[in-house]
Amino acid sequence: MNVQLGLGLIGIGRPWGHITGSVPPEPEALALLDYAVQLGVRYFDTAPSYGISEERLGKFLRGLRPDERSALTIATKFGEHWDCAVDSPFVDHSYDALRRSLDGSRERLGRIDVLQLHKTTPAVLVSADLAKAWDYAESLGIMRLGPSVSDQESALAALAEPRFRVIQLPYNRSHPQFATVIDGAAARGMHVAVNRPFAMGSMLYDPLLNGKSEAFRFVIDRGFTGVVLTGTRSPRHLRENWVAFEDALAKSGSSTSGA
Repeated sequence: MNVQLGLGLIGIGRPWGHITGSVPPEPEALALLDYAVQLGVRYFDTAPSYGISEERLGKFLRGLRPDERSALTIATKFGEHWDCAVDSPFVDHSYDALRRSLDGSRERLGRIDVLQLHKTTPAVLVSADLAKAWDYAESLGIMRLGPSVSDQESALAALAEPRFRVIQLPYNRSHPQFATVIDGAAARGMHVAVNRPFAMGSMLYDPLLNGKSEAFRFVIDRGFTGVVLTGTRSPRHLRENWVAFEDALAKSGSSTSGA
C-alpha cells in the first residue's frame, strides 16, 4: 500500500473550514503552492466550485518547467459549479453543464490527471448524461475517473462500476463510516483520496485526541493506495501537517509514493 499527503485547494479559492478564514491574496496562494512542491507535495486537489482555486493553481502550473509539472498529479471535479455573480456554488449534472465545466477546467489547468464527480448521488451515477460526460473526458485522455462521495449508497455503487479508478471520501476517527468502502476500493485496486482527516479541523480541538499524527495514523492504518488531503492555507500549518504525516507513516509501517 502506498499513500501520500496531498494538498486540497479549496482554501485558496473560497472561505472554508471549521473556523472559516479569509481567502489569501494571490501572492500568498502562489507562495503556498511553491512551498508545497518544495516540501514534497505532488498531489493537488481542486474544483470549479472552489471559487478562484483552479485559476490560481493554473497560474502556478504555467510557471513550472515541463519536468516539474509532469511530476505533479492534478485532480479536479465537475458537477458542482461556481456562480461568480453571487460567490456561491450550485449543482448541475446535465451533460452540457459537465462538458462546459470540464472544458473550463482544462483551459485553466492544462492537463488534468484525475477527474471526479462532485455532489454525487446514486441517481446521477447511473444517468445517461454522466456516462456521456465520462466518455467525453476519456476522449480527452483523462482516464482516472470516479466520484467524490458522501453517502454509503453512492460509495457502494462506485465500487461496482468497473470504469471508476478513483474514489474520494471523508474518513477520520470521528467519521469512520466509510471504512468498509475503503477496504473494498483497496481490494479492487482503486486509488483512494481521503478528505477531512481532521474533520475540517474540528478534531484538532478535541482534548481526547493526541494531535495531527494520531489523526493521520488512524487514516493510514486503514490500508489503501492513494492520498490523504490536507486543506490548509498556511505554509506553517502545511509544514506541521507534513511532519505529522511522516511521523504517522513511520509508526504505521506503510510506504509512501512521492510524498
